[in-house]
Amino acid sequence: MELPTLKSERLYQKISNLLIDRIRSGQFVPGQALPSERDLSKQMGVSRSSVREALIVLEISGWVEIRTGNGVFVKEALPSDTPSVGDEAGVVELLKAREVIEGEIACLAALNASDDQREELAGIMEDMQHETADNIEFHDLDKRFHMLLGDMTGNPVLRELTEYLWNKRYSPIFMHFETYYAGRDISEDMARDHIKIVEAIQARDGKDAKKAMQAHLRHVYQSLFKAAG
Repeated sequence: MELPTLKSERLYQKISNLLIDRIRSGQFVPGQALPSERDLSKQMGVSRSSVREALIVLEISGWVEIRTGNGVFVKEALPSDTPSVGDEAGVVELLKAREVIEGEIACLAALNASDDQREELAGIMEDMQHETADNIEFHDLDKRFHMLLGDMTGNPVLRELTEYLWNKRYSPIFMHFETYYAGRDISEDMARDHIKIVEAIQARDGKDAKKAMQAHLRHVYQSLFKAAG
């Protein structure tokens, strides 16, 4: 007797697959609103943040439509096949990983950066303060800021790791989160966070640089998961 291959699934995948099963069975019909994040969380015994990730993935794969301020609705035209609900790192996983790793990178940057690098960082920060709209220019400066911190550590592997983590934010899940849930003031909030990181690095205070970076990434989490818990 052959046994099926078992796959390890992330929690958001399990939630997504469960909701797909309920749609297929007719428990949720096309055009119907799904229960709220709070209700789904309570019924399944999971966090609202995991439910939010699952709903984003369901929209990406064509099962639901998110109508900001109105709810999440089953699509009128459902997928004819079984599109994958993805196997990417979830937004929570990514931000928690960045908090741990980039906190240490900021610490090392404060301790190891050259005077030229500190001057370059101050220049990027000045440009960010003049470019507070949530646009391509701001995100380019944001990337330059984080990549420079990786360079400042003096460890090429940490620089590569910084870029790897940054590029994860271009995943469909993360980009959908930013579209639906990032606050309109997120660029201004990030700029304020970056100022604190720069101040700690310029003071060569590794401990404060780590704290400032970790606080920054927690603020990003809070922006994307407002009221999700």
